[in-house]
Amino acid sequence: MSSFVVALDVGGTSMKGGLVTRSGEIVRTDRRATPRDRGPAAVIATIRSFIDDLATAGGGTPEGVGLAVPGLVTAETALYSANIGWRDVPATDLVPLDVPVMLGHDVRTGGLAESVLGAGRELSDFLFLPIGTGIAGATIVHGEPYGGSAGWGGEIGHIPVFPAGEPCACGQLGCLETYASASAVARRYSTRALSASPSSSSPPASSFPRGTSSATTLPATKADPAPATEAAPVHFPVPVPAVEAAPVPAAAATITAEQVAALTASGDPLATEIWGDAVEALSLALATYTLLLDPSAIVLGGGLAEAGPLLSDPLAERLQKRLAFRDAPPLRQAALGMSAGMLGAALLGWRAAGFADAGTTWSLDVLKSPRVA
Repeated sequence: MSSFVVALDVGGTSMKGGLVTRSGEIVRTDRRATPRDRGPAAVIATIRSFIDDLATAGGGTPEGVGLAVPGLVTAETALYSANIGWRDVPATDLVPLDVPVMLGHDVRTGGLAESVLGAGRELSDFLFLPIGTGIAGATIVHGEPYGGSAGWGGEIGHIPVFPAGEPCACGQLGCLETYASASAVARRYSTRALSASPSSSSPPASSFPRGTSSATTLPATKADPAPATEAAPVHFPVPVPAVEAAPVPAAAATITAEQVAALTASGDPLATEIWGDAVEALSLALATYTLLLDPSAIVLGGGLAEAGPLLSDPLAERLQKRLAFRDAPPLRQAALGMSAGMLGAALLGWRAAGFADAGTTWSLDVLKSPRVA
């Protein structure tokens, strides 16, 4: 086999690993569960064994290892992660081999991949915004992710968009993540639906609706009155692609953001209101970001962005209305999907091995081969 690096994207639930050659060919991918319920030592042991197994599968010693990890991180040390529970773990403790290694923050590493390989390939400055269980951003400046003075940069999910709104797990009120993350969309729908009906049922699985270019504007619904001490978001009509979607029980005890999207497309009033709140929260945060940093584009990733025009069309409209005196930056769909973190880790691995220009000649067709899916 050609020379390769081991790339590992460590998440709170699972890890995705791969072997990537100097020319960008992905010769192997694999997944493992992240045993965070057993503590940080178990997670470290799993990472080490995963790297060792991938290297063995490659039939030789890797040129380097790149790891994308959550929390506060430098290139040499995983300083802190609330999700995993580790503190001050040297990069070398995560790797069982005597090879160069480089760490990166998970979201910023995904942003690096989109910058070098994906939707931001020809852009110098942009925001990479994956919207999943939570929301964080990667500020890309001159093609590289910027983490701020101490590594806390990019926590856009904790911008208070409704300062007297719903409590966030971080301790603040009205954070973007509390209204617009995939988990928040599902939670807010379920809570409202259950409060309106004593019965519930499990919704069937559905896929994100894919619409045409035509759009239908759904009427805004009246929000429940907020307590005097809280400021509720203002609900706006949400233009959605004209699609046919199977009805999903509105009073579901458990529902996914994917299913809320399907309900929004089919005209469900509560889903439309919840989705509209998410769009409004995103428009507020992104307007602030745009006025501060003037990105050339905003690249949307993560599970919620898979809704396509159902999210991007109303968000682009609301964002432009908030930026009255200037044009809003264009919204782009991320190109690398859920593989961005692993591919960014591959770039880190090659950089650790001394190849600073890694990825600049890689083909996107190769990167999006079935082996990455």
